[in-house]
Amino acid sequence: MVADRHGRLYLASMKLAEIEQEALGLPERERASLAAKLLDTLPPPGTDVSDEEIEQREQELESGAVTAILHEEFVRRVERERGR
Repeated sequence: MVADRHGRLYLASMKLAEIEQEALGLPERERASLAAKLLDTLPPPGTDVSDEEIEQREQELESGAVTAILHEEFVRRVERERGR
């Protein structure tokens, strides 16, 4: 068993659902702090693209297999697809 800072005892092998319930029971400031700490442990968005994929996309652009579009056009297309 493990004691938290409030003296509550927990099994060291808590299940995710139990951890979620405990976290949701925290005051807003503590939930925000926990969320920030958890987010800091994740890689930044967009970093999951491999070097191989980047190279393949560059080759597709250079060969003319695909045509580049402006970011604004990309956003418009995505929003249109999502029905916005």
